[in-house]
Amino acid sequence: MARQAGVSKSRVQQLWARNDLKPHRTRTFKLSNDPNFESKFWDIIGLYLNPPEKALVLCCDEKSQCQALERTQPGLPLGVGHIRTQTHDYIRHGTVTLFAALSYLDGKILHQTKGQHTHKEWLQFLKHLEAETPAKLELHLIADNYATHKHPKVKAWIAKHPRIHLHFTPTSSSWLNLVERFFRDLSEDVVREGSFTSTRELTEAMVGYLIERNLAPVRYEWRASGAEILAKIQRARGKQAQILNRT
Repeated sequence: MARQAGVSKSRVQQLWARNDLKPHRTRTFKLSNDPNFESKFWDIIGLYLNPPEKALVLCCDEKSQCQALERTQPGLPLGVGHIRTQTHDYIRHGTVTLFAALSYLDGKILHQTKGQHTHKEWLQFLKHLEAETPAKLELHLIADNYATHKHPKVKAWIAKHPRIHLHFTPTSSSWLNLVERFFRDLSEDVVREGSFTSTRELTEAMVGYLIERNLAPVRYEWRASGAEILAKIQRARGKQAQILNRT
């Protein structure tokens, strides 16, 4: 840009700073194209802001492909004058899938670990939820649109258990499901930073983390205004449409 405009690089940097331009940075985004976006959006928001009585709201999903990675050399722990270290390379020892249901009202998590994440494992997890929750309570399960969640055998089982109600987030809108917030904590606290010699060792670490967390559960409370979020999304869609029209 400096060569094109015939000015110095420092002048270009001054102009960028003055106008808050940051061409070296890029943000990713994804706008849902779900034709029923608003109705699904308000359905989920309604469960958070006005939970039904005599019911549990469970944010459900599977965290698949949790890799058991063993660092090739032991790192140094945090100490005075130096930061914690770990090798950049690792040995792969397979993957684990964690099925989790975050209770919105108290923050506790029901879970199962599996080697796969097909409709069979999802159905086993639903049966686990049905067995581990009070029979007198309705269950409102928030889930995404993954194909296994809508498998015919899953639908048939749900039809035989009328106390279970599935609420699907709009496509490309996993941010509406609060269990994703827990998955981020799990990744940072356990999966990403650890060194595991087997999937069993990784599973034990994750289960231990869940047990300890459930002793003093952390509740993720939805506080954002649905109307403000929707207005922001509509502005983004409008700006995207303007750009497309220019091209």
